[in-house]
Amino acid sequence: MERLSQYGRDRYEAMTGSSQSAVRSQQFADGHASPGTTNNHPDNIARVTSVTGTNYTIVTRDGPLQAQLMGRLMYAAEKHEQPKVGDWVRYIDYDEMALISEVLPRYTELYRKTSGKTFEKQVMVANADRAVIIQGLDDDFNINRIERYIVQVIGCRIEPVVILNKSDLAEDLPRTIQDIQKLQRDVDVYTCSVKTGDGIDVIREKVFLPGHTSVLIGSSGVGKSSLLNLLTGDERRTAVVSESTGKGKHTTTTRDLFLLENGAIVVDTPGMREFGIGPGDEADFEEQFPVIAHYAEDCRFTDCSHTGEEGCNVLAALEAGELDEVVYDNFLKLMKEQERFQVSKAEQNRQGKQFGKMVKEAKAFRRKYKY
Repeated sequence: MERLSQYGRDRYEAMTGSSQSAVRSQQFADGHASPGTTNNHPDNIARVTSVTGTNYTIVTRDGPLQAQLMGRLMYAAEKHEQPKVGDWVRYIDYDEMALISEVLPRYTELYRKTSGKTFEKQVMVANADRAVIIQGLDDDFNINRIERYIVQVIGCRIEPVVILNKSDLAEDLPRTIQDIQKLQRDVDVYTCSVKTGDGIDVIREKVFLPGHTSVLIGSSGVGKSSLLNLLTGDERRTAVVSESTGKGKHTTTTRDLFLLENGAIVVDTPGMREFGIGPGDEADFEEQFPVIAHYAEDCRFTDCSHTGEEGCNVLAALEAGELDEVVYDNFLKLMKEQERFQVSKAEQNRQGKQFGKMVKEAKAFRRKYKY
């Protein structure tokens, strides 16, 4: 089991409060197994390290295996319930590959709203301890985007860390740091340059902890894969620098899990054009918006929306200059997006219940009149 310990098994057991071997699949308890399977022991545990379409790579106690889903998991489960990179799963051997039969409980899910006009939950990585938010100190830098990432990550019960790459291109680094400090968030911020190597040793020591799983997130071209290359010594995941933009051409198209020499576990992800805010129901309001929550304690009304009520202490702090306007504007935008997601999901659930009721009534009618 030493190999699985390298991939975070001990951390998983500590966070879920139970031994993986104590979790039993109902499939094995019932004595059911697929024809042609071998070595189908209920303690066949693995971690998902890569997902490409319907093909999975898992790491087992004996090494990596290619895997696919069993039918009931493929067709019966919701997409967000199917295995993601970082998941711990139970599997059975099938010839030279494996069939994933069960996804073990997750202690965190890094998710976002699906891109576009749909309002679905898209789980990107499972069982992550830290989300390393990477921004470039060039034209890519966007303070609002940083806060958007931080809010969603906290909503997922994952610790956010910010890395500002391309410090060699920063025109006014002290001012940039000051702008981030205006957000008044208790989040560690590091600066580095993948090109010069400045700050890499500090990041390797302070950010990526042995036995913990960190996921790299950010838009395309900020240097996620380049940073991972330095940490792993692997130069295969980044193409040459574009002569027109001066940025590394984006080559990461899948989410993959890697081991670092110090025992840390890192998941690289493709660049994201959108990072839609999900429901945020995993964290308290105070955690996602600590500055607003601080002033809201003295609002006259407990259900104050902080948009125009009489006696709103948040608005008073804004008018007095104590609350930064950027922080307040971001709060309004993100809360509106969360509420829109929740309303849309509620409407979907209502329609689903109505459809289910209609199906039941139709079946009852057919049984009654034998139609």
